[in-house]
Amino acid sequence: SRRGMKRMKGGEEGSTGSSSASPPEARKKVRKQTGEASAATATTAADSGEPSPDGDWALLPQELLLHVFQYLPLLDRAYASQVCRGWNQAFHMPELWRCFEFELNQPASSYLKATHPDLIKQIIKRHSNHLQYVSFKVDSSMESAEAACDILSQLVNCSLKTLGLISTARPSFMEVPKSHFISALTVVFVNSKSLSSLKIDDTPVDDPSLKVLVANNSDTLKLLKMSSCPHVSPAGILCVADQCHGLRELALNYHLLSDELLLALSSEKHVHLEHLRIDVVSENPGQHFHSIKKSSWDAMVRHSPKFNLVMYFFLYEDEFGPFFNDEIPVTHLYFGRSVSKEVLGRVGLHCPRLVELVVCANGLRPLDEELIRIAKHCTQLSAIGLGECEVTCSAFVEFVKMCGRRLSQLSIMEEVLIPDHKYSLDEIHWEVSKHLGRVWFPDMMPTW
Repeated sequence: SRRGMKRMKGGEEGSTGSSSASPPEARKKVRKQTGEASAATATTAADSGEPSPDGDWALLPQELLLHVFQYLPLLDRAYASQVCRGWNQAFHMPELWRCFEFELNQPASSYLKATHPDLIKQIIKRHSNHLQYVSFKVDSSMESAEAACDILSQLVNCSLKTLGLISTARPSFMEVPKSHFISALTVVFVNSKSLSSLKIDDTPVDDPSLKVLVANNSDTLKLLKMSSCPHVSPAGILCVADQCHGLRELALNYHLLSDELLLALSSEKHVHLEHLRIDVVSENPGQHFHSIKKSSWDAMVRHSPKFNLVMYFFLYEDEFGPFFNDEIPVTHLYFGRSVSKEVLGRVGLHCPRLVELVVCANGLRPLDEELIRIAKHCTQLSAIGLGECEVTCSAFVEFVKMCGRRLSQLSIMEEVLIPDHKYSLDEIHWEVSKHLGRVWFPDMMPTW
């Protein structure tokens, strides 16, 4: 046995020694032959659809392959489709094309990546009838917005469930000829017949096109976002509310909000609205805004007691006259420009459902009384953010003490807090943390 092992070992050594005349060249030759054989085998397996010696990759079940492909970025998925016939077939499975985002930009003026034109052609040719959840992300150029309209015009065989038109910079869809945009959008409205979500902010959509939307999708539409659509009138949005009884979420500009619209949304046949977002934007200083009756808001609350009313204000200080004079069921309130102490005082008195408050700027007069009033009357408040404002440390501690641990989000810049006889900036975080039941520090202004 030992002699046999020695002979075997000696034979191996002899064999090794016989090829040691030029070891590097021999090893290269072996590696080259092995690599060529493997490549040839893999190519043959890919072409024939048969499993390779290294594994049954070509015979993976399509359900498993679909699951893997869903995690791959589009470009990697395209590379994988070149491996074999089976993977190429998987690349074209309808399930992989139900959700797609077209990214359109002009390379000369944008750093954003773009969907390749050849891929767009292939999608329209082979997968347009598979598309269900589609969005278009365009840069600030009119050419990109027009390209999006051209694609929409060709989606005649698809039945979309969601459609989103997104301008990444300035609203480029507004620069497209209105007739071109409306024609393209109408193609989708007429052929889909099952739209449930439509996001068309900053577009030239108009009343007649909304009537087409309603005529073909009234039973399925649940979400409609159309802020900054200047060609839509209150009558146009009222038509949507009257016919789309399943509407759950609506976002629009304040000029489209009316007592008639709120009463339509509060009708017995209407499904309960869950979210109503209103953008209150001033285009020019001194702009006039209409008022909404308290009775209209009351009807809305009675019909949909749990609905969220989200309001974004971008007004000048002298334009707040029509707002917060009566009780309003706002739940989330954002002030993007400076707002006066008086207005914040009215918020504390007339917004009992308030859950979140963000004040970007106020001025140089402390908001002590206003914060205490808000803590006292807005008993559901759980999140607050203060930017360029001023509050004494004592008043801030009292505010936190009154709200207690329901304050889940407390974002206050350190510059907002004014030290007084009771608390310094070094002491306040301990006191606030005690009432919140967790460690808290004011936000710091980053230094670049």
